[in-house]
Amino acid sequence: MSDRYKVKDSFKPHFITSTVTGWADALSRPEYKDIILNSLLYCRQHKNLLVHAWVLMNNHIHLIVSAANDANLPFIIRDFKKYTSGRLVDAINNNAVESRKEWMLNMFSFAARGNNDNERYQFWQKDYHPVELSTGALFQQRLDYLHENPVRAGIVREPQHYLYSSSIDYYEQKPGLLAIDML
Repeated sequence: MSDRYKVKDSFKPHFITSTVTGWADALSRPEYKDIILNSLLYCRQHKNLLVHAWVLMNNHIHLIVSAANDANLPFIIRDFKKYTSGRLVDAINNNAVESRKEWMLNMFSFAARGNNDNERYQFWQKDYHPVELSTGALFQQRLDYLHENPVRAGIVREPQHYLYSSSIDYYEQKPGLLAIDML
């Protein structure tokens, strides 16, 4: 991996994206999204993750995050992805109404064969391409990009109307589903 996509300073905000293997819409159900939100909450409360902005789409998540108190941001993201991967695969596997269960599990199993880090399934694509947001302009550009994601996808007309995002925190100064750490 090039230096361009490495976290050099965990305490500076980074824009990261984690994508579901094969861009599968595996996060389309609210109960799957709740696994992600609960894990982010846990990381905020117990691993010193600072979440500055977020949006959770059906096949990926964008975050602007940093770490506090000598925490290591790459370790936090590694643990987050590992934990959510296992929980999400279990949730899909145990969901009696999941019509795409076999297809998704087969795709995750096939992806795991090419990655020695996984035993059985690979839910997330391996990398998350952290980009350090070293200027206010760069932060604002990524913040706008992140919040406009559901608008560009045709899900909502206004960013703050999308439930699974920090846009309501920024556009209306109201608390969203996950407390954020404003910069």
